[in-house]
Amino acid sequence: MKVFLGCDHNGYELKQHIANFLEKGGHEVVDQGDKKLDPADDFPVFAARVVNAMKASDETDPRGILICGSGQGMCMAANRHKGIRAALCWNIREAHSSRNDDNSNVLCLSASSTNKKEAESIISTWLSTSFAAAPRFVRRLREMDELV
Repeated sequence: MKVFLGCDHNGYELKQHIANFLEKGGHEVVDQGDKKLDPADDFPVFAARVVNAMKASDETDPRGILICGSGQGMCMAANRHKGIRAALCWNIREAHSSRNDDNSNVLCLSASSTNKKEAESIISTWLSTSFAAAPRFVRRLREMDELV
């Protein structure tokens, strides 16, 4: 699976670890930055890069992972883009639910409260969980798509 990856300076170290973890797991990583540690960078830039790369991709189910200090900023920035369902997850239960129930296509992580092993578990769960497509879940996604 191709995974688009992005972070700001707060998530840089965790992003590097995640990229290696994903590659070892056989995934293709598309690093949308930041490519170097830059304390003056801004998370919305990297959220937009990941989301735009996902939208331009020929993948049938493109996925993105975004990391910043709290994860909140990346999640808010990503969710401003039509067709993006970004979920901030702190544990595997949330990662499973965000995929199973809500068909999330972007996973947001907090670099300040998620250690490397937790991130690996969250990502593994998120990537391996399919959307259940229960009628109530499909209806709710359609309702969200209709919001202005």
